[in-house]
Amino acid sequence: MTRVHDRGGWPGAGPINRAEHELSWWEKRTDALMRLMWTPERRVIRVDEMRRAIESMEPGQYEKASYYERWLHALETLLIEKGVLTREEIELKVKELDKR
Repeated sequence: MTRVHDRGGWPGAGPINRAEHELSWWEKRTDALMRLMWTPERRVIRVDEMRRAIESMEPGQYEKASYYERWLHALETLLIEKGVLTREEIELKVKELDKR
């Protein structure tokens, strides 16, 4: 059974967009946070866990999400699964930041 990320041989899948773009502040932060979580010193998250979290996204959500939106989804999912943060803590911080 293929999953949403498995593009090989999909009819009409079209070419992969390989265009580069300047990363936004939140993309840079997401990248930095994820890299901190999987450093050998911390090992809070492993690369294979990240991949599983991304691949478990709902197909519609996966299709609409950008590269770093998928990373952010994985980071949130894994930190909640591991008990590092709760969904409520994340939502509270998002509300706090939205007020700024």
